Amino acid sequence: MEGIVALVVQAVAGMAGGGATGQIVKTAGMALLPKLLSGAVGGVAGGSLVGALLGGAADPAAAAAGGLDLGALIGQLAGGAVGGGALTAIVGQVLGKRD
Repeated sequence: MEGIVALVVQAVAGMAGGGATGQIVKTAGMALLPKLLSGAVGGVAGGSLVGALLGGAADPAAAAAGGLDLGALIGQLAGGAVGGGALTAIVGQVLGKRD
């Protein structure tokens, strides 16, 4: 079950990062749905990458007690937001306005 929660957190953070990037980068001339979809995909990829780089450093005591590992959650949020923003910027440049 923890894996599904991590994916949802990463996807939601990626959508937020993608939406923010779409507002900041004006050349990302896309509609809202492609921004959110690319943000979600990038969020899952970015969050998974951060998790792999950190070695899945979950707090065993928190997991054993059924609690929440705050460090892992913050890592997933940050990785998801950055990954979602990055992929949205790339997709925006590819699909964006042509001069």
